[in-house]
Amino acid sequence: MRGSGRFRTARTALSLVAALGTLAGAALIGAAPASSAPSAVQIAPGVRYTQFDISAAKGLTHAHLLSVDLGNARVRLNLLYPGAVAARSAVSRLANAKGAVAGVNGDFFNISEVQHPGVAATGASVGPAIASGVVLKAAVPKGQRFGPAMPPGITTRAVLGVGTDRKARLDTLTLTGSVGTPVGRFNLGGLNQYALPVGSIGAFTPAWGSVSRARAVCGTDTNRAAPCSTDTYEVTVRRGKVVRMANSPGKGAIGANTTVLVGREAGAQQLRKLFVGAKVTVKSGLVAATSRVPYRFALGGYPVLKAGRPLSGLDSTTSAVRTAAGIASGGRKLLLLAVDGAARYRSGLTVAEVAATMRKLGSVDAFNLDGGGSTALVARAPGASRATVRNHPTGGAERPVPNAIGVFTTS
Repeated sequence: MRGSGRFRTARTALSLVAALGTLAGAALIGAAPASSAPSAVQIAPGVRYTQFDISAAKGLTHAHLLSVDLGNARVRLNLLYPGAVAARSAVSRLANAKGAVAGVNGDFFNISEVQHPGVAATGASVGPAIASGVVLKAAVPKGQRFGPAMPPGITTRAVLGVGTDRKARLDTLTLTGSVGTPVGRFNLGGLNQYALPVGSIGAFTPAWGSVSRARAVCGTDTNRAAPCSTDTYEVTVRRGKVVRMANSPGKGAIGANTTVLVGREAGAQQLRKLFVGAKVTVKSGLVAATSRVPYRFALGGYPVLKAGRPLSGLDSTTSAVRTAAGIASGGRKLLLLAVDGAARYRSGLTVAEVAATMRKLGSVDAFNLDGGGSTALVARAPGASRATVRNHPTGGAERPVPNAIGVFTTS
């Protein structure tokens, strides 16, 4: 693990702001002016890394920051993930497998299933996900999410994304889709999700992976811990025709040209009308609430800052290790922040402090990502060929996560 052990309290937010050329003369929460603080390190064209201290409500905490210039034609972002929605891996491993120069952990995810004995956690993320312009999954119902409470009015469909115009923005992505059959057209309620809405039909594609689909029918739209449904049905469609039917969700890899439909309650009753050999057409997509530009990359979390103003109802009492992303310069700059998990700094930030920090760094919009043991920021040293961990993860080692924001540069 790369050294972030040589912390210096002189690395305050004031020196960081000066080094990044944003908000000169400003300081972060409680930060005092610094002397002889180092400048940010350029790890690749358009990508800089620095670390600094923040004097927060619960004490001194240490932060790591990537400044990514999306206006640089050599820089791009993409989703890092292990090749399947229902899988996890360390951020450093994900970054190095794809040749990323830097990255941070991404969305919250289905980490445990203590309320449902015999049902394994899937490791799948909460919100929508798009990689290289390809839709991987949609969002679970709000009551099924893992992670701290979101601000009022925010849903699991919230995303941070970068469009084909190379600009970062906050948005919401809503699933749209249908299942065309000889006995009628059914609405599609889920796509590669660890939790389906009550009464719906969900589609699972090869992108899901081999993990059991049983978790998809557990809980309700408002209660993640509610019992698993006893009224379920599964239909396997290969090359447009039904080839298999079962009373409960199965497991195992889904083959090419194959979609597995899982229904619960009313959705299960609709699927029972089908028969082996029936022709079925499944259509799905994600519709953006604001952007007309297609997304090349997107992942879930929740906004904490919009148009320069913190959202109402942000938690101002619970301090923790956090990961966040900020958007500046009209979407042409992305700031990726990770709070250090070393014992000396583990007091962390509240969500309200995250919003204030990102604003002081120059962000107009900001997005909170998974934190705690998941927080990890990786970056290459100048001239190195592999990215290494820059923060101290709270558990002493990186926690495997379902996805991450990858920063890439081209020669």
